[in-house]
Amino acid sequence: MAKTAWNILQYDPYLAPFAADIDARMQRLRDTEKQLLNEGQTLFQWANAHLFYGFHKTADGWVYREWAPAADELHLTGDFNGWDRLSHPLTAIGNGNWELRLDGVDALPHESRVKVLVTKDGATFERIPLYIRRAVQDPQSGGFDGQIWAPPTPYVWKHAAPTGEAKPLLIYECHVGMACEEGKVGTYAEFTRDVLPRIKKAGYTAVQMMAVMEHPYYASFGYQVTNFFAASSRFGTPEELKELIDTAHGLGLRVLLDVIHSHMARNTAEGPSAFDGTDFQFCHTGAKGDHPAWGTRLFDYGKPQVLHFLLSNLKFWMEEYRFDGFRFDGVTSMLYHDHGLGTAFDCYDKYFSLNTDVEAVTYLQLANRLIRQVNPFAVTVAEDMSGMPGMALPIPDGGVGFDYRLAMGSPDFWIKTVSRTRDEDWNMDGMWYEMTTRRPMEKNIGYCESHDQALVGDKTLIFWLADQEMYWHMSDATQNDAVRRAMRLHKMIRLVAFALAGEGYLNFMGNEFGHPEWIDFPREGNGNSFHYCRRQWSLSESPDLLYRHLLAFDRAMTELAQDGALFEEKPQRVFVHNDDKLLIFRRGKWLFACNFHTFATHTAALPLSAKTRATLVLNSEAKAFGGAFEAAKTLRAAEGENGAFAVGVTVPARTALVYRIDKE
Repeated sequence: MAKTAWNILQYDPYLAPFAADIDARMQRLRDTEKQLLNEGQTLFQWANAHLFYGFHKTADGWVYREWAPAADELHLTGDFNGWDRLSHPLTAIGNGNWELRLDGVDALPHESRVKVLVTKDGATFERIPLYIRRAVQDPQSGGFDGQIWAPPTPYVWKHAAPTGEAKPLLIYECHVGMACEEGKVGTYAEFTRDVLPRIKKAGYTAVQMMAVMEHPYYASFGYQVTNFFAASSRFGTPEELKELIDTAHGLGLRVLLDVIHSHMARNTAEGPSAFDGTDFQFCHTGAKGDHPAWGTRLFDYGKPQVLHFLLSNLKFWMEEYRFDGFRFDGVTSMLYHDHGLGTAFDCYDKYFSLNTDVEAVTYLQLANRLIRQVNPFAVTVAEDMSGMPGMALPIPDGGVGFDYRLAMGSPDFWIKTVSRTRDEDWNMDGMWYEMTTRRPMEKNIGYCESHDQALVGDKTLIFWLADQEMYWHMSDATQNDAVRRAMRLHKMIRLVAFALAGEGYLNFMGNEFGHPEWIDFPREGNGNSFHYCRRQWSLSESPDLLYRHLLAFDRAMTELAQDGALFEEKPQRVFVHNDDKLLIFRRGKWLFACNFHTFATHTAALPLSAKTRATLVLNSEAKAFGGAFEAAKTLRAAEGENGAFAVGVTVPARTALVYRIDKE
């Protein structure tokens, strides 16, 4: 019997008119699991497509399998057979499956290149095998080949992955290729050696890796995937990626994969798009299968074979590479048939309408259920700007099952504020509202900027604040008023987003120290230059440049949350004054006093209980962070009128102070 009193309806009374929709959501999940699984079978036991399809060594040779239901013939070719196009046909074995067995364990040598030739209706197409574990670019043609990856010595893992709940979850979003300072494509090995120690030292607890799934076009930022089971070869070998993840685990860091299941590259020569000669093997057919804004193809989440492919893909990355979870990209695009393009999600009707792709919702529920079966400590984060109710609620509550949703309204608010509004007109009530409003009982990842704001066409916060002054006045000797303002506001904005916008936090690499330039991948339009596709770490290490102060502040900020307690409590509004530009709030045992005024110093009344003490733990204008203000180190309240206790504290303009409240 269907459950009709899902907890989500208790958490959010505005969902009451949509109780039948929540019932339908959960019934579809049950029906889909019944369709996919045998009696008593789990998703963990079922999602093993990667163990059947693709290339596998046997006791006396190799077996290769593909699912290509519309194909008439399949042939394997490669340097193992001199690229003979006819010598190795696959045999149809039923249900659209094809198989080839090769005698001899050396029949497919390690690092040999392969392709599969798919024939349909008299036409033959070159394809890369769908479950290939590695794809490499031909330096002459520029095209990609599949590569057999069977090293004689498998990687030996040295460190156990972190267990238990991720507390706190402080995510360092990164891209391996652009993580080096040289003008080139960085490697997994360089990232392991040079960047992981920075992340650990900076106080972050998780690494979110972008652009790992293989993609032919580097400038796509990894968002046009072709080979879903292959780690990008441009950064190094699978063993080097495993070493990166293993080293991160040894440092106590979780590693999340930025997974792209919302769409695929159009490339037919490399990926699933039209693999068997049809446009509907993995995708919706016709216009429904095309993303109008991204120029990519869209999965048909209603097909059992597509679910098998995608769910097995998640399990593969968790077991083969030991990723600790996923950030799901483009969830809004998945949830709605119009992909949320131009839609204002201003009423609940828009979440439960004919525009909702209910099959995609079910897929996301299945994905979250499977991930917990593989690793109960895994973390999942949804990139959804629509605010779909229940996205970050457990499935038994009527939710979709993610642990967190990205607080995507937060960076939008900050960029609009710094780019369109005079400092004198910043609205403190609006700031509080935008930073604290979220779905009931759902956890957010707060942030004020990510890679999206760092791309050409937009600007990072520091660039919005300082603009071209960064090129001339970011040294101790030359800083001017514009840079001083930018430094102060950059620290305050990050602190407010950190403390208010979520139950976790995200930063894109380099933004913690105000990286001065945008991201522009090498492409024809910029002469294939790497100048803007790198990270200038040395700027934060120079003893004469102001970037070091921003880095020091960011480290002090992450220190506030290291025991996990900060994000366990809800923010409490203490005092907000628009004219004075004061924003004072409490979260757990921490009291935040922020003065956004352009010039005025204010004395703020901080409420304290009797027999308590407030100890200064962060001062955004301390000398260590490039300022010159000495704040009161310890505060004790005096009894005032009506028996209330309070203490006055001086907060200069564009300064934030954080006090820890302890009992005497």
